[in-house]
Amino acid sequence: MIVLDASALLAFMFREPGHEQVADVIDDSCISAVNLSEVIGRFVPDGHDALTVLQRIASTSIEVVPFTAADCAIAAALVPKTKPHGFSLADRACLALALSRGLPAMSADRAWGDVELGVQVRLIR
Repeated sequence: MIVLDASALLAFMFREPGHEQVADVIDDSCISAVNLSEVIGRFVPDGHDALTVLQRIASTSIEVVPFTAADCAIAAALVPKTKPHGFSLADRACLALALSRGLPAMSADRAWGDVELGVQVRLIR
């Protein structure tokens, strides 16, 4: 199992560079609800209905994981390490899920490779 960052799922959905690596793990992946919101939010400005996008993603094998109070604390604890590198709350939500489950995280964001986060990070490009 692997935790997908929004950037990885979007790369897969738009067939951007690195999408093949996401395709290899998509059937055994999970995503934080925070990152899912980020993915859905990418489609709304283009005129897509948010609930329709949610239903399409929910119909796949990707496990959508709620962002819990414990995840809040883990994500907050990451702020000192990640703030200098511009990590967002959504980035930290993905990492919190990976940390709490002891799983690797997959991202297209190269900055993730520059920081020791206590998580195995698989960059797709």
